[in-house]
Amino acid sequence: MTAVEGQDIDIPTEDGTADAYLAHPADGRPHPAVVLYQDAFGVRPHLKGMADRLAGAGYTVLVPNVFYRHGRAPVVELPEFIDLSERPAWFQRILPMMQELTWDVVRRDAKAFLDWLADSPLAADGPVGLTGYCMGARLALLTAGFHPDRVAAAAGFHGGGLATDDEDSPHRIAEHVRAELYFGHADDDPSMSPEQIKRLEDALSAAGVRFRSELYTGAAHGYTQADTASYDEQAAERHWEALFGLLRRTL
Repeated sequence: MTAVEGQDIDIPTEDGTADAYLAHPADGRPHPAVVLYQDAFGVRPHLKGMADRLAGAGYTVLVPNVFYRHGRAPVVELPEFIDLSERPAWFQRILPMMQELTWDVVRRDAKAFLDWLADSPLAADGPVGLTGYCMGARLALLTAGFHPDRVAAAAGFHGGGLATDDEDSPHRIAEHVRAELYFGHADDDPSMSPEQIKRLEDALSAAGVRFRSELYTGAAHGYTQADTASYDEQAAERHWEALFGLLRRTL
């Protein structure tokens, strides 16, 4: 692993200024770029640590605060360890912000993030990779569909609601995706049922998308997040192996 530098940055968007965390190898040279999309709990030390791990493997990693319209991160104050029993209170504030991330909002914000990376001397030329967690898996899939020529790879881990009956369900964008995709689904996840997983896989197959979809048996929704009670170390390490493999193949 190489030495890493991290910094907080601001990104101009059509709707204001998005704060973000940028991690990159300390050599100052351009490296393949990756956008890391947050879970519902937002940009916080744990996600920055994940970005640092990616950067240590040779990537320039952008972690945007997608809730920036409500303030700089942390938008919602959280304890160092997030106990599942406390989630209902936090989601009273978080859920409305998640619901504001419509297709049009995601498309605009993703363009701003990709444009910033394209202009950065720390990001190599060419398409980027994406990885997203929980709600971030949705953002990664939508970004791959909205900007197919700019995304080479997209991964989603313990994502929810990726293939619902709604008109704006992310799986409906499959025909536009050109990136290679990977999904690591949590086992027994009420937000991503076996029926949804099959619907997602069928849509991607019908669209001719290169993808792998795997079930992480015994892992709960949120299994990658070490600052929550859902964390599963074995599943999290499996996720890193899958993610690094995808990025090595495509970037």
